Amino acid sequence: MDQKTGGELLVEALELHGAERVFCVPGESYLAVLDALYDASIPVTVCRQEGGAAMMADAHGKLTGKPGICMVTRGPGATNASAGVHVAAQDSTPMILFIGQIDRSMREREAFQEVDYRQMFGGIAKWVAEIDHAARVPEFISRAYHVATSGRPGPVVLALPEDMLTELAAAPQPPAWSQVETHPGLTQMADLQKRLWAAERPVAILGGSRWSQEAVAAFTRFAERFDLPVACSFRRQMLFDNLHANYAGDVGIGINPKLLARIKASDLVLLVGGRMSEMPSQSYSLFDIPAPAQQFVHVHADAEELGRVYRPALAIHASPTAFCKAAEGLQPPGEIKGAGEAAAAHREYLDWSGARPVTPGSLQMAGVMDWLELNLGEDAICTNGAGNYATWLHRFHRFRRFGTQAAPTSGSMGYGLPAAVSAKLAFPEREVVCFAGDGCLQMTLQEFGTACQEGANIIVLAIDNGMYGTIRMHQERHYPGRPSATRLVNPDFAALAHSYGAYGETVEATDAFGPAFERARASGRPAILHLKLDPEALTPSASLSDIRAAAMERG
Repeated sequence: MDQKTGGELLVEALELHGAERVFCVPGESYLAVLDALYDASIPVTVCRQEGGAAMMADAHGKLTGKPGICMVTRGPGATNASAGVHVAAQDSTPMILFIGQIDRSMREREAFQEVDYRQMFGGIAKWVAEIDHAARVPEFISRAYHVATSGRPGPVVLALPEDMLTELAAAPQPPAWSQVETHPGLTQMADLQKRLWAAERPVAILGGSRWSQEAVAAFTRFAERFDLPVACSFRRQMLFDNLHANYAGDVGIGINPKLLARIKASDLVLLVGGRMSEMPSQSYSLFDIPAPAQQFVHVHADAEELGRVYRPALAIHASPTAFCKAAEGLQPPGEIKGAGEAAAAHREYLDWSGARPVTPGSLQMAGVMDWLELNLGEDAICTNGAGNYATWLHRFHRFRRFGTQAAPTSGSMGYGLPAAVSAKLAFPEREVVCFAGDGCLQMTLQEFGTACQEGANIIVLAIDNGMYGTIRMHQERHYPGRPSATRLVNPDFAALAHSYGAYGETVEATDAFGPAFERARASGRPAILHLKLDPEALTPSASLSDIRAAAMERG
């Protein structure tokens, strides 16, 4: 075997394992890797800040199921990237972060930008390691791919000492990574079938990762046979066609009260892939802990998640993909005891999401969503970060297909824009729309420059109410009339788009939105539509003044 540098071995390993893109901010600590990428077949996207690069890698992992690859420099680069690592950890997303590191001979002296990454990332990454010898690079990369994707997926962090990357070694490459599936047992599936036969008010909740288009289709057929109401967990609405007759709505922030009541009254809950963490569980109030009152059937790819918070009546250790394939073999009884419940749940969803509240101001987000519902294709990808603005997307958009949603269950602000860039690069033929509040957008606004450099023609909806709206909402609920540290003085986002050579337009009235969106589409460039909302239009159900008045009345 020819001797190669550690940097060359690393890039060779990434090619072998099918890495589709590298998101990075360059640094002198891993110049040998950047040099090896010069001759490689892997596209490299140069980002503006490491947090944006890591979020792009996370979005790639979400939408493809393959580890998103991110490279950053040591110290400040790594600390910036930690925001994206946290998203990947809480969202169960496969991702590998490579960090340039100081020379091995300088350790423990607090050298320039020295950080102990095992300590720094030990609590949020699935595995953190430092590659000390170039000959072990192929081994570590192979392990990183398997750890990032197996069981409950998550981020892996590998530190790369600068001198190791220039060290010469001859090392064989292992076979390419392949997904390890965990399949349910026949006894467990038979048990589930009996429980479904006996249930009168069952409901299924889909969440987590390790899904595929085939798994979604298989679960849909299973739900149809058992006439099963199906809900999707927080920011996982793409796991079931929202207009399917069995769809019951999403279990997240601002849940439909009728869906909430339905789940509480159910006699069997089938949770597939999700963890039912704080947001979908309504701050852990939806199910009793540790033993839910309902028959709780939990399907998860990671054995450590089964029984960790909720003790299931039936635990099925399987990935969603393997479980859904096995569920194809389950047969319904001659008479379904809960017949008609799915149709009733779907009607409740349509009534809840079909209501169009009127909010203060000349620009109505309900009207914006109506136009988008009529004019976005079913394969359009919608991304968002965190903020009250996201309620409009989650409640009023009908997700029809798998792979059309990229949003952080971790509630990270700034996610929508880098996620949109990543989505457009992965699926250039599809329309990508980023929803972002004015505060959320400015967390990673510089990544719009990445979109322009890459020719990623996304459309960003900058939803501007001049404040950190969610925090202001909580302030008015708990400290009415005493706003503090939530006001924002914002730029002209449309003019900012123009400065990048992109398309920008300001929208201040509902009727102006559709034509502006069409012009953004026709421009053939990345675009920002600056939507100016009345600050009173804080939520679909209550204005800022309404929230303050209710809090004062409570005393």
